[in-house]
Amino acid sequence: MQSFEESGGGRVCVPVCVRSAAELRPSVERAAEVGDIVELRLDCLEAVELDAARAQLGELLTQTGRPFLITYRPKAQGGGVDVTLDERAAFWREAPTWLRGRALVDLELDLLESPHAESLGALFESFTVICSHHDFRETPADLEQIYERMGRTRAHVSKLATRANSITDSITLMRLLERGRREGRAVIAVSMGAAGVLTRVLAPAFGAFLTYGSLDAGQATAPGQIDARDLRDLYRVRELSEKTTVTGIVGSPVGHSLSPYMHNRGFAALGLDAVYLLFEVEDLPEFVRRMVDPRTRELRWNLRGLSVTAPHKQVVIPHLDSVAPDAARIGAVNTLVISEGRGLEGFNTDAEASVVPLAGLVELRGARVAVLGAGGAARALLWALGGRGAQATVFARDEERGQAVAEEFGADFARLEGASFEGFDVVANTTPLGTRGTKETGTAATESQLRGARVAYDMVYNPAETRFLREARAAGCETVGGLGMLVAQAEEQFRLWTGRLPPPGVMQAAAEKKLFGNES
Repeated sequence: MQSFEESGGGRVCVPVCVRSAAELRPSVERAAEVGDIVELRLDCLEAVELDAARAQLGELLTQTGRPFLITYRPKAQGGGVDVTLDERAAFWREAPTWLRGRALVDLELDLLESPHAESLGALFESFTVICSHHDFRETPADLEQIYERMGRTRAHVSKLATRANSITDSITLMRLLERGRREGRAVIAVSMGAAGVLTRVLAPAFGAFLTYGSLDAGQATAPGQIDARDLRDLYRVRELSEKTTVTGIVGSPVGHSLSPYMHNRGFAALGLDAVYLLFEVEDLPEFVRRMVDPRTRELRWNLRGLSVTAPHKQVVIPHLDSVAPDAARIGAVNTLVISEGRGLEGFNTDAEASVVPLAGLVELRGARVAVLGAGGAARALLWALGGRGAQATVFARDEERGQAVAEEFGADFARLEGASFEGFDVVANTTPLGTRGTKETGTAATESQLRGARVAYDMVYNPAETRFLREARAAGCETVGGLGMLVAQAEEQFRLWTGRLPPPGVMQAAAEKKLFGNES
């Protein structure tokens, strides 16, 4: 077996999955620029291209200076080739004749538990063998038993990659990493899907042999795979450890969020050992109990702070130990500070930030402001407007909810459907309509409704140009997006978690770079 150090050390493996041998070289060269190991997914190749691809491997290994991980996975286990167990065994028996150099090979557990395993001895002598198990449907209840079965094979590394249907599925994988370290076993653990993204970043800090990162967003070879450049440069995966301060954003969905770019750039600018992640959470109480609350959580991690976004800003409150007075009055929390002594503390940094984009555009005292929506963002804005003497009117489709929110904050109420905003100084969209993803084509108000309003303000920040803003511009309104609010509330969150403010302009620049398509 060729030697690879036991500790993962933040190694990033970049898969190359191409259809023809001619595509191999440029893709391998790109992967070698950003990764420590290049995975050649030979199962992605057309069958007629396989021999030509294998003939290139020796030269490619020499030129790239990176070890290769060779994979030939059957369709039944998420691969690209429809081959029998016998055919897979024959493929790997021949591997030592065409595979030369510093390499790893990935063999599935069913093959290593079959009678064919004895005939593959040359692989174990010449290469680092990874025994893998993939489940693209779920994280099975018997995963620990599967891990133990892997330990009975001759493999040098055990790889477990399962679908996370809930973020708490990641716990099982992360705890198996801890067990592997106690037992002196090299382990790769991946929770696939949006709910399992945390394992892509944190697994190496818990001792994983490696983590996987894609060449770019369009070439991910498994659900939830992160761009390798982001793993290296944004999340600084090579520098993370179990002592690293962990923060992140909790919501559903969160994949569109710019917050990781802002906070991680802030941490890096100040040289802080901290990281900010995406936490895709549907069942908030279970997440708080099993992963957040220091008294009950099942992970040994240094989780210190969370941003809270839709749909959890209000439902999180009963799970907190304390809530800041303004957040309690608003009835919405967007920031948690977590500590052993004080438990879970809730704050609202949205309220003061919500009026930042309007500075210099509108004198809010006495201004007529239409607030579209009646959720947590609306409540924060209404609180800030009230403190500045504005005359607010809540417009909502849910009449009962809208009237209750309006009454609570001393505002008027009107139905959103068919409303006209003529004569309003500001029309503010606080709904998620227009957010990148399934709601992107929606708008809370149309051109005809917005005609005669002065300023249209959309709290949605991604995309920068929402349908609401396009409708408003067509109606002759001045327009302003939500990026300024996003940055302002994030800077205050950063201060609450670290006791320091990020360097001026760092968060704004990071958000703009990503939002306008210049960030990888």
